Amino acid sequence: MTDVEKGYHFNVMRRAITLIDESGETLTLEELARAMGMSSAHFQRLFTKWAGVSPKKYQQYLTLGHAKALLHNQFTTLSTSNAVGLSGSGRLHDLFLRWEAMSPGEYARRGEGLTIYWGWFDSPFGPSLVMGTEKGICGIGFAAEMGEKEAMLDLASRWPKAILCENPSFLRPWVLSAYSAQISKSGKVPIYMIGSALQIKVWEALMRIPSGKISTYSEIATSIGNPRAVRAVGTAVGRNPVSWLIPCHRAMRKSGGLGGYHWGLTVKRVLLAYESARNTD
Repeated sequence: MTDVEKGYHFNVMRRAITLIDESGETLTLEELARAMGMSSAHFQRLFTKWAGVSPKKYQQYLTLGHAKALLHNQFTTLSTSNAVGLSGSGRLHDLFLRWEAMSPGEYARRGEGLTIYWGWFDSPFGPSLVMGTEKGICGIGFAAEMGEKEAMLDLASRWPKAILCENPSFLRPWVLSAYSAQISKSGKVPIYMIGSALQIKVWEALMRIPSGKISTYSEIATSIGNPRAVRAVGTAVGRNPVSWLIPCHRAMRKSGGLGGYHWGLTVKRVLLAYESARNTD
């Protein structure tokens, strides 16, 4: 069983991140290690394996000011990505994905006649609920803040007429590829997008944002040809059922504020910091 499957890293990291947040200042390696009940060397190795950078550098990515720094330095113009186009066999935000969207008629039936498999998996970001059909992953939710019961109710309510079947073994190969730090071309992760026409347009735009970059709700609205639909875009971003793979955490307010995040703002900060650390180190 891998470290990601055990979830051990995140449990330690979550405690450390909570401590960093509550302190309001940069903590030394020794202070963090002591609070975790570990030696400095052991904590440094564990933290660096998870985040890709040292605890000291990671703290820079967790600060509230990091959001504005991202907007200033890491903003991506989606019009450029649009010119390139989005291919189902292309590389999307450092993961090899292929996707298929449910037809409007199928979406209107609210999952009727559809079997959705589900299972709980440990991820670099805490417990995750993954759902999928024969065509691919259709839902990923994080329970670190919301809790497992609420996360299950949340995703299940998206497709109320579907048949839900617990089957983590069916999903496991896709999940391991989705959370792996090293994605190979042989490990494609299929996504089955279940949403309205507008929602799917927004989710496609999110997948054009490269890992370690961010965009704004207004830029996303412009990229889908409806610049005045900022509020509708925000709603569609919030309704994204496939977190991490469809990276709604990369959408921010024009002001540099994080905006909302369906699975909790702490989780959003961790996702952004995790990607920044692995893309800029």
